[in-house]
Amino acid sequence: MSVLLQARNLVVSFDARGEGLFAPPVELQALQGVSLEMDAGQSVGVVGESGSGKSTLARTLLQLLPLTSGEVILQGENLAALSPQALRQMRRQVQMIFQDPSASLDPRMRVEHIVGEPLRVFEPQLDRAERRWRVLAMLARVDLSAQHLARFPHELSGGQAQRVAIARALIAGPKLLVCDEVLSALDVTLRAQVLELLNGLRVEQNLALLFIAHDLAAVRRACERALVLNLGRVMEAAPIDLLFRQPRHPYTRALLESAPIADPRRARARKTATLRGEPASPFDPPSGCVFRNRCPFAIERCALEVPVLRELAGSRVACHRAEEI
Repeated sequence: MSVLLQARNLVVSFDARGEGLFAPPVELQALQGVSLEMDAGQSVGVVGESGSGKSTLARTLLQLLPLTSGEVILQGENLAALSPQALRQMRRQVQMIFQDPSASLDPRMRVEHIVGEPLRVFEPQLDRAERRWRVLAMLARVDLSAQHLARFPHELSGGQAQRVAIARALIAGPKLLVCDEVLSALDVTLRAQVLELLNGLRVEQNLALLFIAHDLAAVRRACERALVLNLGRVMEAAPIDLLFRQPRHPYTRALLESAPIADPRRARARKTATLRGEPASPFDPPSGCVFRNRCPFAIERCALEVPVLRELAGSRVACHRAEEI
């Protein structure tokens, strides 16, 4: 496989108001040295609790948020070094599907214009008939039909709106599709359908898929590798089967043990989840390991030293005691 995307030591910080009415401004570290590499056609999941930096990572890869330091290399091009015009053309290769389809679709536009908009931007030479033919072909690929062309977003069901968002993202022929919590607004049946659709498109078009989700079961079905984030740091990175079979970081283990189980008998029988207490505040993160205040394996070293992400039996893990767990 050829390397499509390399994100190296990404750091993103914001000037933010501190917690409390009269708190002074603070620098909030949203990403702290995150690295990621993806090959063409590969699927990578990004998991973690709310506030872990998943959506920040997605928006940074698309250059929608500025980097404090680090670099994003797409098809050999450093995105930060591109001119605005070149960056606009490069964005054709990376498209994003957002969490809430009804909020990401322009309520004043019909489906035909929503899906066809990227063609007007990237292929302005197409006439109206050619553009409509391309839109119809893409709608068919996501299991929609010509009867949806004239509809407005409010006339679509949740599943139809998400399919329209997928069609809009794919019609320009990207190499990488970033999916930011695309299943969270859908019911169980629609989640399965959209997940099957995304997997089919990935294989069919050799499309790299960055899949950001809280739903660990969906990540397991959709992805080949996974990245586990907590307060902007990578806790663990591993092939998906290894991550679920033998999680090396206490945070990864706690996430897996906290995931809901459909079978009530299995849910009652499993061990109590080790994810205890409240997540640390990003305005005042713990010293050393950012998970230590909730980790049952924490020792003094965890408060004094930030663990380095290191290789361990096929995984990469940032934990001082990973061999003992």
